[in-house]
Amino acid sequence: MQYSKVEICGVNTSKLCVLSEKRKKELLRIIRTGDEKESEKARDEMINGNLRLVLSVIQKFSGRGENPDDLFQIGVIGLIKAIDNFDPEQDVRFSTYGVPMIIGEVRRYLRDNSALRVSRSIKDTAYRAMQAKEKMTAETGREPTISEIAKAIGVAEENVITALESIVEPMSIYEPVYSDGADTVFLMDTLGDDHSDGKWLENICLKEAVKRLGEREKKILAMRYYLGRTQTEVASEIGISQAQVSRLEKNALLRIREQL
Repeated sequence: MQYSKVEICGVNTSKLCVLSEKRKKELLRIIRTGDEKESEKARDEMINGNLRLVLSVIQKFSGRGENPDDLFQIGVIGLIKAIDNFDPEQDVRFSTYGVPMIIGEVRRYLRDNSALRVSRSIKDTAYRAMQAKEKMTAETGREPTISEIAKAIGVAEENVITALESIVEPMSIYEPVYSDGADTVFLMDTLGDDHSDGKWLENICLKEAVKRLGEREKKILAMRYYLGRTQTEVASEIGISQAQVSRLEKNALLRIREQL
């Protein structure tokens, strides 16, 4: 893959080196077992040899109006944390461990710099909930439910839901929600006026559209939009994966939208 010359934080990204997996393992072992001078030198090489990994991650966050230099620096912080916490004895590629760490660091930065101000206490609850979620997922191999997270951190379920939802980045009303290749539907197109004269007709059409859905789709929509359950909670109760819930929900909403 060819990289064009881009200057980020004074770094010519086209000249970034890439380390082999063998060299990464050697450096990580030196960092853990070498003397102070050797460890510091190996750490610097490991950081510089993975800057392209950081670059590839922050490109996923382009188009949000953030300064690329800032995102790159934040991504490097995530990289350093990954290097300092990675266990070279585990049979896992460093990038498999490092990418989520870099993404998490960037997302934390974006949440903390959101245009919407959230109180410190709610943020603290959200971060504790996310830490508990990560820990429980690693221990059990599955995502915990909201009730499990709430019990783990000693907070009411509704407070956990409020905290997690408060740090989700808000969507722009110009965010595309559907496209058939020709016409694009934006979020603003789906926002209606509750006081419009045609509201009663829309409700009738909505009910008819929902009737045409399968029983599983109806149950998912009911749990998501009437009971306020998360996709993870729905998945746990129905017995399918969160990805399947997400797909079924999107397909159901798309079918309803098409019929409306």
